[in-house]
This record gives sequence, C-alpha cells and structure tokens, in this order.
Amino acid sequence: MEEALTFEKVWAALMENREQMKDTDARMKETDRLLKETREQMKETDERIRKTEEQMKKTDEKFGHLGNRFGELVEHLVAPSINEKFNELGYTFTLVHRNSELKISPGRTLAEIDIMLENGDVIIAVSVKAKPLPGDVDKHIAQMAALRQNADRKQDKRIYRGAIAGAIMSKEIRDSIIRAGFYAIEQTGDTVHIYVPDGFVPKDW
Repeated sequence: MEEALTFEKVWAALMENREQMKDTDARMKETDRLLKETREQMKETDERIRKTEEQMKKTDEKFGHLGNRFGELVEHLVAPSINEKFNELGYTFTLVHRNSELKISPGRTLAEIDIMLENGDVIIAVSVKAKPLPGDVDKHIAQMAALRQNADRKQDKRIYRGAIAGAIMSKEIRDSIIRAGFYAIEQTGDTVHIYVPDGFVPKDW
C-alpha cells in the first residue's frame, strides 16, 4: 500500500530539491569562475609566448647580423692572399671578383659567390664562411652546377672548380669539402692555407 502524500512530505521534497538546485548553482558558479581563471591564465601564457618569440626573433637577428659581419671580416682576410696561394699551386689568375651573383630573373638568384678567380682556362668559385657547416658544402655543390649550366648557355668552355674557405674549420668539415672535390682554404693569421692532401684531384664542372 502506497504511503499517502501529505503537505509536509511534498514541502520537504520541494525544500530538498531547492537545496540541491542551490548546490548545483553554486557548483556551476565555481566552474565558471575556474574557467574564467583558466582563460585569463591562458591569455597571460599566450602573451608570454608572444613576447618570448619576439625576443628570440630579435636575438636571432642580432646574431645573424653579427655572423654576417664576421663572415665579411673573414672574406676581407681571405681575398688579398688567395690569388697568390692559388698561383703557388700552378694557377695564374688574371681576374679576381668579389660578391658575384648569378641571376636568371629579377629576384631569383641561383648562385652567390664570395670570391671568383678566373683566367682563360679555369674559374674557381670560392665560398667564404666564418665556420663552414655540412649544409654549406651541399649548397656550394648546387651553386657549381648552376654556374656550369650558365656557362654552357653562354658557350663558355672554361673549367669550373670550387673552394670553401673558413676561419674555423673542423677536420670533419675539411674532409667533407675535400670529398666533394673542393679546395679547403683555412685562415691562418693574416693569410690562408689551401689544404691539398696527397692524391687530391679537384672536381671539374
């Protein structure tokens, strides 16, 4: 037999439900507060990340500029004596160019050569780096291929050879340069040394 509903029981149930709703409402308000705090923290974090990225960009630009200036300094040290050093290897270059660019269209450069030595038979393209890296070897190989293609278009039959010069050069990088068929040029004081190991044959392009 079902228990009869009374006013007191209904009222008690309503009060209980009201308390539950108040508790739920309080929890929802707390959840909203926590979500708001989380959003604020995320905004602060995003702002910190943005400022950090800006600072890193400025730092990269400063180091990049410093690296470029150091590279220019190395180039100035290499250029005056490089012709003489190659002459000691049997070359006789009549022209020495600095900062040569091979452009195929406005805004599109295929090769940027720091020092170019040439005569009627041979051209040596020298890439000058403060500290050569493995990627610099691959890049210079691509530049040599571009120079060769450009020469072929102009019916220039001269031999193209390459060299990579650096103020700081590890043995691993030097060996990589030699394996690629390039001359390895190392800065020594106010002059340079062209490393030519026994059996080395420069690659012709």
